[in-house]
Amino acid sequence: MVSRPSDGSDRASLDSMNRIYLVILAVLALTSCSRTHSTYAGSEPRSSSGGGTVATASGPLVSYADVVDHVAPAVVTIRSSRRVRAPEQFPFMDDPFFRQFFGGSMPRRGGRGNGEVERSLGSGVIVGADGHIVTNHHVVDGAQDIKVEFANSGRTYSAKLVGSDAPSDLAVLKIDASGLPVLPLGDSDKVRVGDVCLAVGNPLGVGESVTSGIVSAKGRQTDVSTGSFQDFLQTDAAINQGNSGGALVNTRGELIGINSQILSSNGGNIGIGFAIPSNMAKSVMTKLIRGGKVERAMLGAGVQTVTNDLSQSFGMKEAKGVAVTSLVPGGPAEKAGLKPGDVILKVNGQDVNDANTLRNRIASMQPGTDVTVTLWRNGQQQDVRAHLTELTAENARGAQGNPESGAEGGASPGKLGITITPLTPDLAARIGVSRTTKGLVVGEVDPSGPAAQAGIQTGDVIQEVNRQTVTSPADMQTALAKSGNRAPLLLINRQGQTVFVPVPQQ
Repeated sequence: MVSRPSDGSDRASLDSMNRIYLVILAVLALTSCSRTHSTYAGSEPRSSSGGGTVATASGPLVSYADVVDHVAPAVVTIRSSRRVRAPEQFPFMDDPFFRQFFGGSMPRRGGRGNGEVERSLGSGVIVGADGHIVTNHHVVDGAQDIKVEFANSGRTYSAKLVGSDAPSDLAVLKIDASGLPVLPLGDSDKVRVGDVCLAVGNPLGVGESVTSGIVSAKGRQTDVSTGSFQDFLQTDAAINQGNSGGALVNTRGELIGINSQILSSNGGNIGIGFAIPSNMAKSVMTKLIRGGKVERAMLGAGVQTVTNDLSQSFGMKEAKGVAVTSLVPGGPAEKAGLKPGDVILKVNGQDVNDANTLRNRIASMQPGTDVTVTLWRNGQQQDVRAHLTELTAENARGAQGNPESGAEGGASPGKLGITITPLTPDLAARIGVSRTTKGLVVGEVDPSGPAAQAGIQTGDVIQEVNRQTVTSPADMQTALAKSGNRAPLLLINRQGQTVFVPVPQQ
């Protein structure tokens, strides 16, 4: 027989059970907090740059002092000077935009007689215990006297220029010293956007300074100089005039970049700085130390990155590779059988994602190297072999493709919103193209028409329409009629540089 507890007994039992539950909940809460604290305190987030650790066994990381102690002795100040004939050679010397390219202070007028002394301030990184130092080309360009200052000892050395390379904006100096602290090189290819980095140098001549930030982007290009080879790391670590040539390091104290440029509206830091990747710097400085100059290979093809519109015009399922827009006569690409309109997908089995990647990759090779180029042509993929030659100042212009430009489109010249005229030798000379160029010159451009919206300008030369050469309005009309539902693909020549431009029909 089962008996039932009285009401008083029930209440006592319930109170007891509630107390037990409260104790259990309190224990669970304390255990959870303990585990959460333990996980945070001991965690070390992964960072391919070797840094990025935000916590240690004893708590969050609050100082980079150990990294700075390791890095700072290998970063130096560089002061250079040269005599110039007249101040009129520098009409923009007071413009903040131009001041940023001199690495620090602008020319100071202290010369006598027929010339004046221009002084430049920058930074450098010791890369050899025997006295080799890497810096920016623009810091020592044309310098007649170069001094290297050590912040930790206060000593100053006279430096000799081993070699300088304007296209990469790198130079190597040598001082008469040994047993110097060296900054180890990191692998800039493994750097990830978001990695913590430190910039070390002598901004504005105030003395050696350190700023911190992150890697904001990779593979950046700027419009500072034409013909340069750029693959910048972008950072928001403060870089100012005088930081040029200094070190960008990760939190393991490895060199991942040489600070080179800033993007600014007023000449000062706004959080957009650029550093030459350490892998590029290593390649260039090794060649400069060995031979005093940098030899680069050339494929001899002008190219442009394939966009979604271009990929459709080429009959590709996705946008990838770079389109060949022009060829250097007698160059490696022409000899290998490449043609304008081919799309380069790979070089030696490695994907080519954009025009700058291809250009840098080819330039990093030695002249005389044979490469396998994977092409997309007429809906099929094929491989060709090319024997690279040396890139020189004479053939550099012909080897460069024009950057992405506007487009052209429509079903007839009239519907494009343009007028066209057959190109003659005299007209070619006036608009800045070779007298042997064939095509149709764009005359008037309707501001509201598809051509204007696509970026077509008066003076552009239409050389091809849908891969067919056009030399008369009738040629162009016939070629445009074959577009069907696809955007017509035009090959435009603008002052000697060619680019493919697809135009969606309206």
